[in-house]
Amino acid sequence: MKKVYERIVDMRGNLLTVRARGVGLGELARIERRSGPALYGSVLRIEGERVTLQVFENTRGISTHDHVVFLGREMRAICSDALFGRRLSGAGVPIDNGPLLVGDEVEIGGPSFNPVRRIIPRELVRTNIPMIDLFNCLVKSQKIPIFSVAGEPYNSLLMRIANQTDADVVIIGGMGLRFDDTLAFIENAERSGSMGKTIMFIHQATDPVVEALLVPDLALACAEKFAIQDKDVLVLLTDMSAFADSIKEIMITMDQVPSNRGYPGSLYSDLAARYEKAVDIDGSGSITIISVTTMPGGDVTHPIPDNTGYITEGQFYLHGGRIDPFGSLSRLKQQVIGKVTREDHNEIANTQIRLYAESKKAKERESMGFKLSNWDAKLLQFSTLFEEKMMNLEVNLPLEEALDLGWKLLARCFAPHEVGMKESLVDKYWPKT
Repeated sequence: MKKVYERIVDMRGNLLTVRARGVGLGELARIERRSGPALYGSVLRIEGERVTLQVFENTRGISTHDHVVFLGREMRAICSDALFGRRLSGAGVPIDNGPLLVGDEVEIGGPSFNPVRRIIPRELVRTNIPMIDLFNCLVKSQKIPIFSVAGEPYNSLLMRIANQTDADVVIIGGMGLRFDDTLAFIENAERSGSMGKTIMFIHQATDPVVEALLVPDLALACAEKFAIQDKDVLVLLTDMSAFADSIKEIMITMDQVPSNRGYPGSLYSDLAARYEKAVDIDGSGSITIISVTTMPGGDVTHPIPDNTGYITEGQFYLHGGRIDPFGSLSRLKQQVIGKVTREDHNEIANTQIRLYAESKKAKERESMGFKLSNWDAKLLQFSTLFEEKMMNLEVNLPLEEALDLGWKLLARCFAPHEVGMKESLVDKYWPKT
């Protein structure tokens, strides 16, 4: 039974407080304005009869005598094949001038998938980006962030992954996007031909802050619906720092006592509740999550990347327009390297990283004016080739070709006995010419 109240006692930003009884946390409410269309919100806090709602749109035009109708259910997302190629707001409303959405309604923000139905991830997700496929493999059902600073091409990297993945469904969740970022995602999907399997939930920087909180939940609710239909779903979220900042802003508006650097003590749980949706379902599909976490001032100890690192299974560290091999890590790569990939995968990856690390020391000796040895000269030559042929994000190579390229780079700079690799692999894969 719907409950109707008209005792609005307070409004702050997107928060509205009403005196009500018998409602639950997360319950959806409709605010029926006397002037203008109705707005929707959900219950954020209950203190006796004082119920605080977070309104999904701008609260301008709401009167203290307007009706608040509690609907007795949580917010739901509409999910069906009709969503492919569509763009929706952070409130789940179409923003592409397309027809009304038709499909099944699924509640957002529910618990993560039943652990009994989860299986150990063992399948490679190909991106054709050597710094991922070769050195830090992305594994189906993995949850992994891209750690970056503002100004790095992290959205372009997400677009590359969206274009080249073999996932059945790609869901893009944008939070705090500028207009040009939004337009770039749309044009990229249309140009690459991936729009037919792509769904976008877009929160722009000018939209109500509360909608940034809804984007991951809407995206992941739809992802779960497709995953149980035996589809492999890739969820791309940018930027989770905007999501966390929205939580912080609402918390301050509610006069809550802050924790670390002004963020709430619930930040870890708020992030984990979303990331733990990643799953490989026994006998069905999967959800893989790649997110962006921008680090204020490049500080990896900031609460957002710090908490994220405890939850996720590694990170891609974007630095200087490249994926840095020293800051990046995939904790699940050992599930696929040499098992579902070629036998030389682990050896060629480790050798290149080891030699690239040594080249950094050679560069230091060169910068300090020391006389360089022949070995230093070889390391510097390799470093230049490695950055150009492997680290450049424009490089587009299937994994097998990237492995062959790795052997060619080594052969151009070193003799077989200088690389310290297994003799059996050198005999088999070392270029003959």
